[in-house]
Amino acid sequence: KKNASLVLEQFEDLLVRILLLAACISFVLAWFEEGEETITAFVEPFVILLILIANAIVGVWQERNAEDAIEALKEYEPEMGKVYRQDRKTVQRIKARDIVPGDVVEIAVGDKVPADIRICSIKSTTLRVDQSILTGESVSVIKHTDPVPDPRAVNQDKKNMLFSGTNIAAGKAVGVVVATGVNTEIGKIRDEMAATEQEKTPLQQKLDEFGQQLSKVISLICIAVWIINIGHFNDPVHGGSWIRGAVYYFKIAVALAVAAIPEGLPAVITTCLALGTRRMAKKNAIVRSLPSVETLGCTSVICSDKTGTLTTNQMSVCRMFIINKAEGDSCSLSEFTITGSTYAPEGEWNWRTFSSHYDALVELATICALCNDSSLDFNEVKGVYEKVGEATETALTCLVEKMNVFDTEVHNLSKIDRANSCNSVIKQLMKKEFTLEFSRDRKSMSVYCTPNKSRSSMGKMFVKGAPEGVIERCTHVRVGNSKVPLNKGIKEKIMSVIREYGTGRDTLRCLALATRDSPPKMEDMILTDAAKFSEYETDLTFVGCVGMLDPPRQEVAASIQLCRQAGIRVIMITGDNKGTAVAICRRIGILSEEDDIERMAFTGREFDELSPYAQREAVTHARCFARVEPSHKSKIIEFLQGFDEITAMTGDGVNDAPALKKAEIGIAMGSGTAVAKSASEMVLADDNFSSIVAAVEEGRAIYNNMKQFIRYLISSNVGEVVCIFLTAALGFPEALIPVQLLWVNLVTDGLPATALGFNPPDLDIMEKPPRNAKEPLISGWLFFRYLAIGCYVGAATVGAAAWWFTLSDDGPQITLYQLSHFLQCSPDNQDFDGLDCHVFESPYPMTMALSVLVTIEMCNALNSLSENQSLLRMPPWENIWLLGAICLSMSLHFLILYVEPLPVIFQITPLDTIQWMMVLKISLPVILLDELLKFFARNYLDFGKQLEKPAAKRCSLSACTEGISWPFVAVSLPLVLWIYSTDTNVSAMLWP
Repeated sequence: KKNASLVLEQFEDLLVRILLLAACISFVLAWFEEGEETITAFVEPFVILLILIANAIVGVWQERNAEDAIEALKEYEPEMGKVYRQDRKTVQRIKARDIVPGDVVEIAVGDKVPADIRICSIKSTTLRVDQSILTGESVSVIKHTDPVPDPRAVNQDKKNMLFSGTNIAAGKAVGVVVATGVNTEIGKIRDEMAATEQEKTPLQQKLDEFGQQLSKVISLICIAVWIINIGHFNDPVHGGSWIRGAVYYFKIAVALAVAAIPEGLPAVITTCLALGTRRMAKKNAIVRSLPSVETLGCTSVICSDKTGTLTTNQMSVCRMFIINKAEGDSCSLSEFTITGSTYAPEGEWNWRTFSSHYDALVELATICALCNDSSLDFNEVKGVYEKVGEATETALTCLVEKMNVFDTEVHNLSKIDRANSCNSVIKQLMKKEFTLEFSRDRKSMSVYCTPNKSRSSMGKMFVKGAPEGVIERCTHVRVGNSKVPLNKGIKEKIMSVIREYGTGRDTLRCLALATRDSPPKMEDMILTDAAKFSEYETDLTFVGCVGMLDPPRQEVAASIQLCRQAGIRVIMITGDNKGTAVAICRRIGILSEEDDIERMAFTGREFDELSPYAQREAVTHARCFARVEPSHKSKIIEFLQGFDEITAMTGDGVNDAPALKKAEIGIAMGSGTAVAKSASEMVLADDNFSSIVAAVEEGRAIYNNMKQFIRYLISSNVGEVVCIFLTAALGFPEALIPVQLLWVNLVTDGLPATALGFNPPDLDIMEKPPRNAKEPLISGWLFFRYLAIGCYVGAATVGAAAWWFTLSDDGPQITLYQLSHFLQCSPDNQDFDGLDCHVFESPYPMTMALSVLVTIEMCNALNSLSENQSLLRMPPWENIWLLGAICLSMSLHFLILYVEPLPVIFQITPLDTIQWMMVLKISLPVILLDELLKFFARNYLDFGKQLEKPAAKRCSLSACTEGISWPFVAVSLPLVLWIYSTDTNVSAMLWP
């Protein structure tokens, strides 16, 4: 979009249009203003336009940022590709955008795949592809050339395909291009992102509804004020000109529009949300979209990825076994449990109770260290251990460090040296001559090693692989330092334990470890023929088996339980297989042991096979979706949104971007792709699910505080509207002018409103169910409550101005009739005999009205500390920021009263002590009024609270005074008594 169209879009909001209209009309009226008010008349339209321009700039900036999600996809668009063309005998490099379907392409280790390719032939032992950005799989995938007969296979199961943007981790292959550009899988994701429209947050929707309602009310009141005063259009003060009178009351109607619109509300909301984002950032939740802070508070469903969010994404060996004793067809095993859920080489295991099996454990550690090309690395910046190489092999490297079978001294080593110290000891003993790479047919790999410090040149082979394939080629088992023939009984025992490891609650990934003590000589082995590898890996001796998993984060189970208490449903959505996903769900509490897996866990394929109605039903009670594609995630989000759920969706790959953008809260991982981050509203710096729960808690607290300051500002605006309406209806002179109203709405009220965002959260905030996103911002009772407060504010403001005219010793002390008919004042009118008509232009009444308005709003800010709790039990110092804001607001009010030339601009004048006492007397009763309303709400309107009969209530003195802040009473009571003991003629005003 062009900048001009983006700017125009910012003025589509109804409230903004009303303000713009008010500014334009004010500008026209100011242009024709005469006399001393010519300059000050331009202040109002200038300030309004300044607000609107700032709002438009912020809006355009946010729109431009939204387009980053599309642009970030270019990061995964390969620049070059290697193709075979008829005009060249050898492979040639061309730009990826010039590759077309039908091209024969060569790819090798390190290449980025330039298009979607069907593999024709693999030129290496194996072909591994890292396609995590597309499918979310945490380990590289082994590819092959065999047909995939299922036409509905998900991308994870298309083992004969290479996808554009993925990376070749190992091997070399040739294939035919089947799709390019937008027709590739990653291109489809880009199109889906572009077609996804950003939904407004619940708060934005409520504010829009409020704006529409307010606009209608403003229009009706403005028209009513203008019509009511038609009879005054010909008053002498207008020079007998009907048009001048009509324009004068039109100005009053414009002032009313300015008064009714809470101009400071957008700024206060933005400030409060920004403060909330800072608090969230300290909890590792970085918020990119401010309105989403509030949306987090009504989150009802969290759709979380498994790898790296619920789990550590650091494969760890947690169980292993070796043969303890073998007699005939039976054997017993020695099983070990290893602690530790990260790559840190720290963990406990119970090997000392099996010290008699030391030789077997040394051999197991040797296989883990040598059948391995990975290592550990200590990241000094992050302060954590990281993997270098494959996750599975790194788990074995870490196991060797934890086992420390040679009792290497590691306590005095630096963390960098500690990373691979135990592995280094083993690798110094044996020299790795060559590696027989993994292949699909034998499902194993091996290394040929010779002793480093031995004169013997006898080699030894160490093998690791899938248990079924390795054990099938074993003839013996290792028991201590001897070998025992492997018979059917022992084999069945071993396989039954491995099946137990791989199923049930654990669902571990198992690797069998074996040796060949007398392999062929190196010179007799044909290493170029991969078909021979299975022959060399025969006559094996089974040593042991290790079971590993991507372990759940330690703090996740407690966070899941907290979500349950808060009424939030957690759904795991992963590209991993169903068995592993369900096992992790049970470990962390998403699923219990009693839950029906058939009803609560689905694969993407199973979900597709359901009817639309069955899919809707599945989403209502599902807790786990496995083997899913991007389209599944988007469909699940759509179903949840159809149930009016507010959904938070996590993701880190390109495949997650459409769902992240579609969800109300898209949450990207800090280690994720730029595309995912750009499409999200929030980024988790630590990739931790618990940070989401902390952010939800913060969002709830922010919303509660936001309700307080929104209602505070609205009651202020109601008071201003009532003030202007009363002056117009009663025929009084203007009590407030637009520039004063703008000052109050933007500055004086804005500071306490912002400080209300620091109100302490409720202790039981995460024990309540999520609020309904459609819950009105202002209920019927609250509307009445703030209408009552607003009416008092308006009446008090008009009353303050009337006090100066009728009762003040420094005022003209005119009658109410003269005040309400001031427009008829002239030397010829006997009702105004001896009265200087210029007295109605005095700045004192406006100053009294403005001072009362500001002071009442400060009292009202104290009322807003809690929705229903009394000030006697929640004193002002519960929120020290609010006290500071009130002091600053009053200081700013004194500034415009007493510092030149500000009184001229705001058409006010300094007040004396007696006048200030009157201001306080008129303002303080608003606290008493709100206390009465709070008392009624506490005792009769609290949700879930039964009405109690007055006769049943027995309140002793100690019970009634429990929780009262006596320091607050001690400070406030003498002050109130002193204020109301001074003589300001207030009694004459109340009882004439």
